[in-house]
Amino acid sequence: MQNSKNWETIIGLEVHAQIISKSKLFSGASTDFGSEPNTQVSLVDAAMPGMLPVINKYCVEQVIKTGLGLNAQINKRSVFDRKNYFYPDLPQGYQISQFTQPIVGKGSIEIDLKDGSSKEIGITRLHLEQDAGKSVHDLEPNKSYIDLNRSGIALMEIVSEPDIRSAEEAQEYVKKLRSILRYIGTCDGNMEEGSLRCDVNISIRKKKFQSRSLLGENILGEFGTRSEIKNVNSIKSIGQAIDYEFKRQIEVINSGKEIYQETRLFDEKKGETRSMRSKEEAHDYRYFPDPDLPPLEITDNWINEIKKNLPELPDVKKAKLINQHKISSYDASILVSDKNNAEFFDKIIDGNKKRNPKNIVNWIIGDLFSLLNKNNLKIKNSPVKAEDLGELIDLIEDSTISGKIAKNVFEEMFKTKKKAKDIIEKKSLKQITNTDEIESIIEKILANNKDKVEQYKSGKEKLFGFFVGQVMKASRGKANPEQVNKLLEERLKE
Repeated sequence: MQNSKNWETIIGLEVHAQIISKSKLFSGASTDFGSEPNTQVSLVDAAMPGMLPVINKYCVEQVIKTGLGLNAQINKRSVFDRKNYFYPDLPQGYQISQFTQPIVGKGSIEIDLKDGSSKEIGITRLHLEQDAGKSVHDLEPNKSYIDLNRSGIALMEIVSEPDIRSAEEAQEYVKKLRSILRYIGTCDGNMEEGSLRCDVNISIRKKKFQSRSLLGENILGEFGTRSEIKNVNSIKSIGQAIDYEFKRQIEVINSGKEIYQETRLFDEKKGETRSMRSKEEAHDYRYFPDPDLPPLEITDNWINEIKKNLPELPDVKKAKLINQHKISSYDASILVSDKNNAEFFDKIIDGNKKRNPKNIVNWIIGDLFSLLNKNNLKIKNSPVKAEDLGELIDLIEDSTISGKIAKNVFEEMFKTKKKAKDIIEKKSLKQITNTDEIESIIEKILANNKDKVEQYKSGKEKLFGFFVGQVMKASRGKANPEQVNKLLEERLKE
């Protein structure tokens, strides 16, 4: 790839988030995931003649709640539109969506980047719409099947401003957005189940067009022709798709060709995007207000009631962790990225206020996350519960076991789901704190290494580590390190 440093990516994301609701947007059909095909379809979802949609009030409430979580404007009047296009899994022949008057207008979220900086990403709009069904093409070579279980499920389409400039920023934006949705309980964010999907809009432009106005503002060249990468369903894939498309567009332009506006798909196995169809403009969908649904009127009282019951958001939680527990900004960001992480920490700290917050964080982010990742588990499914990890930390702090032995105990807890005390008792892992016992071990080590004792007393002080190691080895790691160090120093001074 030539001269990639001279180019800049312009990225905007359309995130489709399935609303947590027991029933669909315009019918009473269930939204349970994983049911047999076509078992959760009402007459409305199947577009039977004469069937009229009835709005699900709870879904509207979920949208308002999300808008408030995104620091966004809530429009008191919104309209549902018909988005017309044909596809076999869209039985109505149109999708009920919102176009000119969505429920939620402009907002913003702040993302944290690896270099320690932060950036605000604008939200253009959030609109409420129904999902289409699902086409299945891989069951038989010559047949396609239609599953209407998803038809009519309530979706939020959250559209960002084209403020994103890299794969990292896009990934952090989706992570932060997903975290907010999970905190407020409007979407579970399970990308593997399809409840959160992302369309990536990407174009490029030359950096050399950059100049400065008299007001000191950066003025860049016009946006290039964009490609839309549809239905990217993992954080990793978002980054890979952007990196590939960035390179592809540069290569197309460098070869003297043009970028055409189109919809593309990302192939996870090959790590590349490929053309799907030319991109339709909005007017191609022939939007018009849905005649079966009246305008939605939202009152200030309703908005204020929802706002009053809004749960604690990630940024507020992060600030509390930093201010109350003196946790670093980096560690706090990791904890609040998933509501379950933060709750796990809270349970441990609430179990014993004397516990060191930094030690708790180190155990969660280090040892626990490592084993969870190795076993492909989420923290909510951890074999080691918060209260059990808290007890292990207490046993370290009261010198029942050493930090080194605790690592082995923790792995055993993870494998067996047993309590730390039971493992320690069964394997006789309690730390030796009896001074006479430690002194006895030290005497034997010194007696067996008289030459090294003389060398130490002659000035080779680095040998102190050797003696400590020998004592710990002889005690099978159970001797209290602080006592070992203190008693050795006293003995070697004689």
